[in-house]
Amino acid sequence: MSNSEFYKGISSMNVEDLQARIKDDEQRLSKLKFAHSVTPLENPVTIRLLRRDVARLKTALQVRKEATKTVVS
Repeated sequence: MSNSEFYKGISSMNVEDLQARIKDDEQRLSKLKFAHSVTPLENPVTIRLLRRDVARLKTALQVRKEATKTVVS
């Protein structure tokens, strides 16, 4: 998935969807890390990519929360 597709997907999500996606991806990340520590993964780059996706999701969530604060204030 390219970055532009990823950001298009994020833009269509609401805050609750973003929080659910972050939770799911963090669980997947922890499982991948554990699996990698037990037996090396075939493609360990997936850990890095998933970690970056989680960071992007958290950033998008924070931007949305800040935007609602400024609108409400």
